[in-house]
Amino acid sequence: MKDLLLKNCIMLNLEDGSSFKKDILIQGGRITKISETILHEALNILDIEEKYVLPGFIDCHTHLGIIEEATGKIGVDNNETSDPITPHLRGIDAINPLDISFADALKSGVTTVMSGPGSDNAVGGQSVLIKTHGTIIDKMVLKNPVGMKVAFGENPLAAYGQSSKCPVTRMGTAGLIRELFMKTQDYMVKKEEGKLWERDIKLEAIIPVLSGELPLRAHAHRADDIITAIRIADEFNIKKLVIEHGTEAHLIKEYIKEKGFPVAFGPMLSPRIKMELRRRNYSSALELVEAGIKVALITDHPFNSIDQLRTVALLAISAGLKPMDAIKALTINPSEIVECQDRIGQLREGYDADIIVFDGNPFDLNSKVILTIVNGNIAYSESKELFKDLKIE
Repeated sequence: MKDLLLKNCIMLNLEDGSSFKKDILIQGGRITKISETILHEALNILDIEEKYVLPGFIDCHTHLGIIEEATGKIGVDNNETSDPITPHLRGIDAINPLDISFADALKSGVTTVMSGPGSDNAVGGQSVLIKTHGTIIDKMVLKNPVGMKVAFGENPLAAYGQSSKCPVTRMGTAGLIRELFMKTQDYMVKKEEGKLWERDIKLEAIIPVLSGELPLRAHAHRADDIITAIRIADEFNIKKLVIEHGTEAHLIKEYIKEKGFPVAFGPMLSPRIKMELRRRNYSSALELVEAGIKVALITDHPFNSIDQLRTVALLAISAGLKPMDAIKALTINPSEIVECQDRIGQLREGYDADIIVFDGNPFDLNSKVILTIVNGNIAYSESKELFKDLKIE
């Protein structure tokens, strides 16, 4: 598509909740100008007619395309349960961008997701950050890798404990992670000294974590498991840690705030099907935000469907979270957690043109997304009538 000019967009100030009308010019997949009135000889001009325009939503914890929908077991690729330590696995190798969940993402305004391995392994592998529009996964990548998955709590124990294979206990999970990190430290010394004669793909994958380049993303629901994740990070001087799920994070919010780690919180719509979810409630996000912790809301797709990301935010609002804080938890905050805050999460000049348009107030459950733009391309439209005057190459 040629340059695209969006006229009469109602935008929100995410700091004070005020709204204002602007035009947005898109060129080369980026937002190049935002102004009250833009006069430009754009081939494509679309009058938004004073509808709400927001930055594309970001879900920074999913298994989108890795756990495929409507395929059965053959499409479930999130856990390589032949080995509890698999840091060398790469989520990108399992993502099917033609899975129907990508269409659901676009229809609900989710333009960027982190997708990666599951939580059956103590160390699961590398996650990738992708846009949700496309058919070739390598062309959809925004950042790869974007995190190293480790998991605490019930899942590794359930996957391996019944076969009497480590980990059988929480101590076993922590021990396996420490063992891997210590081996990597020794490996790094040998590599630095030029005494390394054979590469180890598992240890190579951990080097960016220990050197501070790649965030450690820790699956942890229960408060004690969160603390164990932080303890191990401290032991190995890991500064980049993201708490994933954080069901009981509100119980230790002062400690998490003290440590300065963010929480990718959720999924909120799941039933309490296991013990570590028993304290799940919609007000936890509010407590974390009020404590000064950076919070991103997640679906953990498919455990909550990707098209329920805004629903999750509305539930948090119903429990007291301020609407602007809820929007930040879908945009600015996750962009910072995945360290792409200079490209996504806001409608700003120079940023990727990931834009969604609502037919009503975005905080009203009855409102819906009528237009989704990804990298300047129209990825979803509720009605072809919207584009009857557009000249598309």
